[in-house]
Amino acid sequence: MTLAAKQPLELPIDGRQSETALAVGRGTARLLHAHGFSVVSELPLPSGRRADLVALDAGGEIWIVEIKSSVADFRADQKWQDYRAHCDRLFFATCIAVPCEIFPKDTGLIVADAFGAQMICEAPEHRLPAATRKSMMLLFARAAALRLQSLADPAGPYGDVT
Repeated sequence: MTLAAKQPLELPIDGRQSETALAVGRGTARLLHAHGFSVVSELPLPSGRRADLVALDAGGEIWIVEIKSSVADFRADQKWQDYRAHCDRLFFATCIAVPCEIFPKDTGLIVADAFGAQMICEAPEHRLPAATRKSMMLLFARAAALRLQSLADPAGPYGDVT
């Protein structure tokens, strides 16, 4: 196959997120990248929860971003408090239609659309213990590597790489 004939690799849509949540996630990932972070979405955590976005910078700092696409989405889901044990900073990301006042004051806040995002409120820092940081970095690295390999080899023996 020539270089001109290669198709870009595309992530499969898993159907769990609304169109709004997907747009907020995309814009938020762009903002995180601009701040020097790499991002993995839908990362299973040791607690059994699944974080919407986990971001890792070159210094090993870990942020988790919980996406909320509506007021009802926020009110129906209180599992976000469990994410604190797995990150240095915890953020919510939402769209402009959701009032910022509903989000907890002890978390960061990002407002996003499909094209970008703005950090409205910085999240307070609560540094992870070294063992937890190492565990999270390994989870992040393995998930990213397995997802990339499964895109390059869709018929390979990688199992569920979400």
